[in-house]
Parts: sequence; structure tokens; C-alpha cells
Amino acid sequence: MAGSSAYLPLAGRGIVVTRPAHQAGGLVALIRAAGGNPIAFPVLEILDAEDQRPLIALIDRLDEFDLAVFISPTAVNKAMNLVTARRALPPRLKVAAVGRGSSRELRRYGIAEVIAPAARFDSEALLELPELEDVAGKRVVIFRGEGGRELLGDTLASRGARVEYAECYRRGKPNLDVAPLMKAWARSELDAIVITSSEGLRNLFDIVGKLGQAWLKRTPLFVPHERIARAARELGLVSVIVTRAGDEGLLAAMVEFFAAAARAR
Repeated sequence: MAGSSAYLPLAGRGIVVTRPAHQAGGLVALIRAAGGNPIAFPVLEILDAEDQRPLIALIDRLDEFDLAVFISPTAVNKAMNLVTARRALPPRLKVAAVGRGSSRELRRYGIAEVIAPAARFDSEALLELPELEDVAGKRVVIFRGEGGRELLGDTLASRGARVEYAECYRRGKPNLDVAPLMKAWARSELDAIVITSSEGLRNLFDIVGKLGQAWLKRTPLFVPHERIARAARELGLVSVIVTRAGDEGLLAAMVEFFAAAARAR
């Protein structure tokens, strides 16, 4: 139908989605609905912690804590599945989350009151909230993946909190077949890449090898945080677009980028 392409702003665009497979469905669906060709290429896999005994022991003594902070939706799911199997959350325990995705997952577990940023979605924004300013003498547990950033815990400790980490998952680099991706690049069928973590970016850079790195450096990269953008520029990527958070933010930035590119032709 004439004019139907107006409803498909990503028509014919090949877009690589690098999220872990179980987290990619929402964005893949949005890209497809906008006419794009989503190419799933999960550069991170989420694994259980090798030894869950420290996590379980901490869950069993949650009554000792004043505040629980969840770093990611994965942290919510991994931790809360264990919590609900063993006990109820203590009524006096306050709960905080870094981003909207984590808050949404917490609501799925019946936790309605969540301390979370309203605009930017990172540790820095969470630390700016008044509830995390006055924490002297408070006990805080941070649910996260192994080897996460230390900024949140270090800052809370500097404000007088006693901080413990509950590491409830680990991230791995999957063994992927890179040949379909390389063929798509060679045929000019790959128009953009979405990366949502610095670790995922490093994995992608390693996985695609020298030839892929040369293509990667010229391919528009959409990232939801300036921290990831800095890492990309350090690797030599030249077209890095920082988007709003969430699937809708990523999609909106891609639609705007390709609309501008079409107008410039």
C-alpha cells in the first residue's frame, strides 16, 4: 500500500541486539514492529553463582538489614526466587532499585514501594535520592552480579553505612557462531548494533575478531548510557549514539537516527 513505509520507520534495517537471550524479546519485538530485521546475537550469558551458599546465608539473615538495593532485573529475579522459596521479606526492610526494569520486576514479586530514580537510571542517580543520603549506621545489602561496579557500595560506606554484597549471578561470554554476522556485514545488511553494557561491548569486540572490529568501528552503535559510549569510543568506534533508557528509548533513537539519515540523502 502506498505510504505504508511511513508506519515502518526501520523498514529494511538490520539491527543487532546483543542482550542476553532471555532479556532481548521486548526490543526484538519493537524493532520488528517498526519494520526492522532484528538479529539476535547475545554477547552475554547469565549464569548462577558458582557457590550459592553465601547468598542463601545472607537471605536467611535479611532481618539484620535496613535497606536492600537491587542493581538489575537479573539481580531481582535471581535473588527473589531464592527469597520467596525460603522466607518473606522483613516488613521493615526498605527496597531500592537502580532502574525502571528492576522496579518493574520487584513489583512482580509484590514489592510496591521501591526507592528508585525518576529520570536517569544508574547508581549515580540513585545516590542522589534523599533516602540514600542519610544512611549513617544503617545496614545495606546490595544484590548484584559478580564483579559489579563498586561506586554504590563505596559511596554508601563513605556516608557511614555498613554495606554487604549479595552476588547472585555471574556473567559469561557465550560461544557464538560469528559467521552469520560477518556475512550480514559483508552484504551491507547490518545497519546498527544495540549494546546495553560495557562488558557486553568488550565481549562483542573480542568475539568478532580483527575483520569484524573494522566493520564494528564504522557501524552505528546505540547505547543507553554515556559510560558505555566512553568505552566504545576508547575502542575506536566512531558512530556512537547515547539513547534514553529502556527499550522504547533505544527504539526512538534508532528511528530518529535513520529518519535523519534518509533526509540527508
